[in-house]
Amino acid sequence: MMHAAPLAGLKVVEFTHMVMGPAAGAIFAALGAHVTRIEPEGGDRTRNLIGSGAGYFPMYNRHKHSITADLKSPGGVAIATALAAQADILIENFRPGALDRLGLGYEALAAINPRLVYCSLKGFLPGPYENRTALDEVAQMMGGLAYMTGPPGRPLRAGSSVIDVTGGMFGVIAIMAAIEERHRTGRGQKVQASLFETTVYLVGQHMAQMAVTGQAAAPMPVRISAWAIYDVFETKDLPVFIGVVSDPLWETFCSLFALHDLWADKALRRNNDRVRARDRILDRIRELIGQFTRAEVIARLEGTGIPFAPITRPEELFTDPHLLASGGLEPVTMPDGQQTALPTLPIEMDGKRTRRAALLTPPPHPARRD
Repeated sequence: MMHAAPLAGLKVVEFTHMVMGPAAGAIFAALGAHVTRIEPEGGDRTRNLIGSGAGYFPMYNRHKHSITADLKSPGGVAIATALAAQADILIENFRPGALDRLGLGYEALAAINPRLVYCSLKGFLPGPYENRTALDEVAQMMGGLAYMTGPPGRPLRAGSSVIDVTGGMFGVIAIMAAIEERHRTGRGQKVQASLFETTVYLVGQHMAQMAVTGQAAAPMPVRISAWAIYDVFETKDLPVFIGVVSDPLWETFCSLFALHDLWADKALRRNNDRVRARDRILDRIRELIGQFTRAEVIARLEGTGIPFAPITRPEELFTDPHLLASGGLEPVTMPDGQQTALPTLPIEMDGKRTRRAALLTPPPHPARRD
């Protein structure tokens, strides 16, 4: 069962590029809003990226409509203005002031469409850094995430455009809050979200750790875990993550793997005591898990309530049985005609997965020009 269009009737105009802006628009498109991207002459450059950028366009532009317009020409600005005049929402993620200089800033468009919710997605919110150029990687480095991800002295960005996407999500949250306020006031407003502040919000738990303990959080590869068993373990063939995150689960784990002596040790009954004895416990557990295949370990843990996970590569998700059974992937036609499947929005509404009923392709090369 698919919930196709909870935002049907909302009109969104996108002046976006790369990932952050298109990701925000993609959420609205997947929820049924009518989303129109305004691309430069020749189409958005992300259409032709190679390497790690090759998936940007098909992932974040499904279900949208698209036109090209030269925004440096009067005709292009007229097209953009006409679309904004009829829109509920405008999303842009260009450099600060870029659209203002073209006559497409919030004040100019709100004068002709007071109900417009105008979302600017930037590298930084207003402040000393606001005119800097930011990317996902810049924000991860400045915001502490890269430091927390890599080993000491080797900052490492996360393995996807996590800040671009979550920054776009915060933009969507702000937009929907403004739409709700518009129901009461009848007026739109300008909202903003950013890469840097998104990153800081995500590492806020580590800032709070410092506030609580008085000690700076260590990078994740060398952190002191909150649990004794919370790690990746080698098996006879493929690794598996296991997390024993409560005292009852410790009892379950010991029972499953016949660790009767560890359960009998009353000095290990409480979580914090196990953390203090982590090195001794882990040596034993690593040796134990190494005697099984990954499939055997998973078979024992399945249904017990103990968190576990195979270490999965992205390409393996195309055939993941849970995603296939639950509607987590939707058919997509790529620009070259190839058929594939990409993730749907990871939400459910009224007991149904949210997915557009019509399987629209990514926007074709836009035909309409000024």
